[in-house]
Amino acid sequence: MFKRLLHRPGYRIELSLLGLAVLVLAWSMGAQLLKDSIALANLLSPGKTFDSLYQLLAQNQLTAHTITSMKRVLVGLGLALALGVPIGLAIGASRALENATSSAFQFLRMISPLSWMPIAVMVFGIGDAPIYFLLTFAAVWPIILNTAAGVRQLDPQWLMLARSLSATPSEVLFKIVIPGILGHILTGVRLAIGIIWIVLVPCEMLGVSSGLGYFILDTRDRLAYSELMAVIVLIGALGFMLDGIAQKLHHRWTRAA
Repeated sequence: MFKRLLHRPGYRIELSLLGLAVLVLAWSMGAQLLKDSIALANLLSPGKTFDSLYQLLAQNQLTAHTITSMKRVLVGLGLALALGVPIGLAIGASRALENATSSAFQFLRMISPLSWMPIAVMVFGIGDAPIYFLLTFAAVWPIILNTAAGVRQLDPQWLMLARSLSATPSEVLFKIVIPGILGHILTGVRLAIGIIWIVLVPCEMLGVSSGLGYFILDTRDRLAYSELMAVIVLIGALGFMLDGIAQKLHHRWTRAA
């Protein structure tokens, strides 16, 4: 019976909404429990938060910050794709190159991108450049690894058929390899978006004057805690939306394939 309910139209949406309602209820209870020990706990309640979010959106105070943050996400993701896909293709196609780079890449991948913040500022200065570097560094690894995994899982018979038909290297790449690994690339993109969105907020505290991370610092300095919580909710909603778009693209491609 439970399986039949899962396949009923709208049932998964209802479960998702129920989960969000439970989260808001737990949030409200937590704020209520803290109000005796923390003087400003009432400003952290869902009611105050959503009221502040409505006011900020109605007064158009978050539009510029949101656009700036989304632009940084897209630029960082684009740079990660531009670097990660060719490197992943090369690693997946060459076992020797994979063995030569595996240890170095795993070592670099385990370094938190945020630990590079002082060096990024020293090299690139204040502004968007160090943010782009940090976001790209954070996002490139899942793209490299998933692209390489996709290349290794390609059916060799398709490549042999292409060679027997005298296909050029560019034809093999764009007609067989890229379509064959696009699902893996989209998986890497989805993982990269999650990492970028987590790294973005602390990166936007690097002396810039716009972005959602900057706005969080601004609300802290103004002691506007209900606005701070409102921005946190907005960050979660935007990240959820970006992940949903990446998931939809992946599902659409895998179904089409």
